[in-house]
Amino acid sequence: MPFLNWMRRFLPLSALLLVPGCKASLPEIPDPPAGTYRMSTETTYNAFRRKFLLHVPPNYRHYKPLPLVIVIHGAFSTGKKTEIETGFSALADEKRFLVAYPEGIGLFGLFQHWNARHCCGKAADDQVDDVGFVAEVISVVRGKLAVDPARIYLAGMSNGGMLTYRFAAERAGDLAAAAVVSGTIGSTVAGEETWYRLPKPSHAVPLIIFHGIEDNKIPANDTNSPRTDGGRLFLPAAYAAEFWCNANGCEPEPIKVDNDNAAIQRLVWNRCRDGSSVEFNLLSGWGHQWPAPWFTGRLSPDHPLKNFDATRRIWEFFSRFHRSFP
Repeated sequence: MPFLNWMRRFLPLSALLLVPGCKASLPEIPDPPAGTYRMSTETTYNAFRRKFLLHVPPNYRHYKPLPLVIVIHGAFSTGKKTEIETGFSALADEKRFLVAYPEGIGLFGLFQHWNARHCCGKAADDQVDDVGFVAEVISVVRGKLAVDPARIYLAGMSNGGMLTYRFAAERAGDLAAAAVVSGTIGSTVAGEETWYRLPKPSHAVPLIIFHGIEDNKIPANDTNSPRTDGGRLFLPAAYAAEFWCNANGCEPEPIKVDNDNAAIQRLVWNRCRDGSSVEFNLLSGWGHQWPAPWFTGRLSPDHPLKNFDATRRIWEFFSRFHRSFP
């Protein structure tokens, strides 16, 4: 059974966004202790308030605004799982920034996913306003804690990467930079002639992309996904780099960055409008997973991606950019 048909079958009208287990709410004090907290928004789905996780690093002080990174999980995943697999909270403790992990719509914490407009499942069928939900997550965090409005960043995996692309295009002025792992800017149902296209962003958005060459869910270099049995076609990863280079007004020729890791094909466009940049990384010997030590640490010692950490690379990229205000 094709993947997306399976998704629709197991996401009935009563789908809701609850994750098993419940963390303590953020204390109503100026300087909450370090930890990851369960947060609510005013946005509802099927009468239930939508949730997200919020990680506060050690020694947070209300008089010192911190950067905020929003990390969007992939289809059938959760905020907690994404926190573990990406290692963003651990890095936040080291580098001192806030991290929020929104939860997609799902069924009692299962099958959670997002409406990237062109994909996927019930969220797209019901036209769930996930762009508005992510914007509210940012607003809630800013209302609770000291956030530097010039340093708000967005990162997403797979279906969450699709939503990251959509949010960055539709609400470019909200972000200082964005990152996508194993995502696509557009797709279509097999047999249809119309491909979804992102709208032109109102502002330049620095963007870093990672994609595994052996990804069999959203192929890096092909439109046909083996995991959908040909039922859905995805725009290849290079289309995203091209779109954002054009949107950011980059010079056409990238710099091919040579590094010690032959498994990474890295192209960088640095001369872009408003000081923005686009970076495109293709990972040889890598599939549809977040390339950080939770996974790369398990590779054989001779694998060229052993202990590779895209999360740290993403933060290094983010930290170069501050949002400018008109």
